[in-house]
Amino acid sequence: MSIRIRCWRDGSIEESTDVDELARLYASKGSRTWIDMTNPSAELVRAVGRRLGLHPLLAEDIVERNERAKVQLVDDVIHVVAFVLEREDPGEVATHEIDFVLGRGFLLSVHPATWDPMTAHQVKMGLETVLSKGPDLLLWALVDSIVDGYFPVFDRLGDEIDDVEDAALSRPVPPTLQHIFRLKRELLRIRHVLAPSREVFAQLTSREFALIAEPQVFYFRDVYDHLIRLNDELDSFRELVAGALEVYLSSINNNLSAIMKRLTGVTVILAGIGAVAGVFGMSEAASAFQGLEGSGFWVVVMITVVAALAAVVVLRRIDWL
Repeated sequence: MSIRIRCWRDGSIEESTDVDELARLYASKGSRTWIDMTNPSAELVRAVGRRLGLHPLLAEDIVERNERAKVQLVDDVIHVVAFVLEREDPGEVATHEIDFVLGRGFLLSVHPATWDPMTAHQVKMGLETVLSKGPDLLLWALVDSIVDGYFPVFDRLGDEIDDVEDAALSRPVPPTLQHIFRLKRELLRIRHVLAPSREVFAQLTSREFALIAEPQVFYFRDVYDHLIRLNDELDSFRELVAGALEVYLSSINNNLSAIMKRLTGVTVILAGIGAVAGVFGMSEAASAFQGLEGSGFWVVVMITVVAALAAVVVLRRIDWL
């Protein structure tokens, strides 16, 4: 649990980790303040909310966490909920909620320790430059970093889908089917993040929020374009996985058909042998070999072998053996 306050004013940044300093820093004329909280307690969120003048229900919304990305305007501040995607190989996609509250002269970010906002490219290149242009540009820098993190996840998923397609065709075994269904679950989980996120940025670029300056709208539109591209790629992935499942089932059916053909071929051979044995086992047929009992046995054996070989030749010609 930690809080870090960064306040830009007069060309420099002042930092503090003391909540009691927030009121003084935020009240400074012309200041732009970033309050970043990592795994905060409910009481800390409420305390910061009171100092920033946030609606109590907004603080409770941050504490309770959310299941979908969203954006809402509450008492002249914008509350944005975004999600970080993480995926370890092998493993399923994990999501981590990030809350942002954009107000006049400040940005509040609340996140778990699994995400470090200081890794955002624009922040690493110069927090002072970004914050000096306004907290709305800082909000863009952070959400842009989150969305950029989706691309490596998609790259790994794409490679894994290629592998499972090959396996469905060449090795249709139960682990391959389990892999396919795991991918379907992962893609569904990602869809629950991407679809609402696209709507969030559609709203942020619609000019209905006065807290986002017109020059910054262009940057948010770039993030929106990335999300559209990712949603299209996600649809392609879902179609590929569905296709892999169809290929797997077709391969299983083909293998089963091949096995049934071979079993049928063996049955035909055994039926031929059984027919010969049945005919010559009859008392009437045995009378034909009366006096030739010694050689008659071998004649029956030869007929049986010839019948079996003839059946094998015919079955091989029609690819049943």
